[in-house]
Amino acid sequence: MQLWLDLADIEGLSIGASVAVNGTCLTVVNISEQGVQFDLIQETLSLTNLDSLTEGDLVNIERAAKVGDEIGGHLVSGHIHCTARLLERKATENNLSLHLGLAHKWLDYVLYKGFICVDGASLTVGEKTDQGFWLHLIPETLRVTTLGEKALGELFNIEIDSTTQTTIDTIKGLAASGELKRWLS
Repeated sequence: MQLWLDLADIEGLSIGASVAVNGTCLTVVNISEQGVQFDLIQETLSLTNLDSLTEGDLVNIERAAKVGDEIGGHLVSGHIHCTARLLERKATENNLSLHLGLAHKWLDYVLYKGFICVDGASLTVGEKTDQGFWLHLIPETLRVTTLGEKALGELFNIEIDSTTQTTIDTIKGLAASGELKRWLS
């Protein structure tokens, strides 16, 4: 499958460059008057929300960071682990809270006040639930992303924080082997 996007900023963009689309790292394969083209393989389509895009949909775009660029959140790779479904929205005077439902196998990697990448935005988990987690989005995040535009039931791309995943998997491995008790003694 091919994805064509009309990108506002293509200065310095070349074939082979990486661009995150809704947090998914994609490779530029063509640049023309039609826009910028990306090829989507089955793995990408099965793990992300990109197959649900229709012409005219807005997406979150982020160009690859360069050495020396400020990193305004946690480091992300664009390697999506899964999707999360919007279960509930709560608007308040100063923010929008979103409750995202996540497959049980990924819940161990979601920590209160931990990092998570949602549709390409590096965010902090506001609260963990049995079904997933809450995000509390400030007006600036809503202004510069598409996160607040999703309807109930729609999917968000999720990238789990790699440091959290490595730590949890290491602890689980040590516990399964019996080594955790020895390390804690």
